[in-house]
Amino acid sequence: MLFSHDTELTLRAIGELVNSDRVGGEELPDMPALDAYLDRHGWTGRRDRDDAELRAVHQLRERVGRIWAAADDEVGAVDQVNALLSDTRAAPWLTRHPEMPEWHLHLASVHDPLWQRMGAEMAMALADVIRAGELRRLKVCAAPDCTAVLVDLSRNRSGKFCDTGNCGNRQHVAAYRERRAKK
Repeated sequence: MLFSHDTELTLRAIGELVNSDRVGGEELPDMPALDAYLDRHGWTGRRDRDDAELRAVHQLRERVGRIWAAADDEVGAVDQVNALLSDTRAAPWLTRHPEMPEWHLHLASVHDPLWQRMGAEMAMALADVIRAGELRRLKVCAAPDCTAVLVDLSRNRSGKFCDTGNCGNRQHVAAYRERRAKK
């Protein structure tokens, strides 16, 4: 494990959130879709379940997606993560739950707006990536027809393709067919 368990869970949640409008169109068009995403990733606390909350999560998605675009600019990424930490008023404390008995950080009150809780946890996970000197693990899919993001959690940073559109398999099949055609 490269990062703490909760950091890796949050990084996966960030990747799915950012990709939710990059591959097959808008995947979070309404509250039921957002609820399903939140439940899949174990987000707890206040949910207003209104259009304003959905818009705020969409804005967070765009904001976090810009951090991926800045992954090759450490200072720019740090500035964006610091701004997100500040805007969410992150205030960390250690806690654990029966369903997650390991100690982990909460960064906002369960009563804070959803985007604020999500943004604080996402910013802290990205801060962990930066502190570890691992920004190069934030990648855009290498398939020429894909703009999805990925968090490369492989041991040797060899991941190139997202898992949203079967990109790795498609690229490997295309390379195989090209090699066979040359024979």
